[in-house]
Amino acid sequence: MDREKRRNLAFLGASTMLSAVGQLLFKYSFTSGALFIEWLLLGIIAYGFATIAYFYVLSRVHLSWAYGIGGLSYIFATLLAYLVLAENVPPLRWVGVIVITIGVLLIGAS
Repeated sequence: MDREKRRNLAFLGASTMLSAVGQLLFKYSFTSGALFIEWLLLGIIAYGFATIAYFYVLSRVHLSWAYGIGGLSYIFATLLAYLVLAENVPPLRWVGVIVITIGVLLIGAS
């Protein structure tokens, strides 16, 4: 894999991870009861950085490729919900995450 593609994948990975972290912070801000505004602002900041990284990649690659890699956000959000929020994730949802992972790998390889 060439250097530019690795850089674009890194930015897309960061963008999707920051999006998932933003979702986690939004959820936490509405359920924690304390520090609502602080958690909400952190979520908005995470989303802002995710958007900037995504714009960077969109200026360099095909939309169909970038948007397909964006499926990582579903994977990251599910993992964060399970690991950080201790949410119960049913087996069928894990199957879906595996299918999405395979799809993202196929798109990334193209």
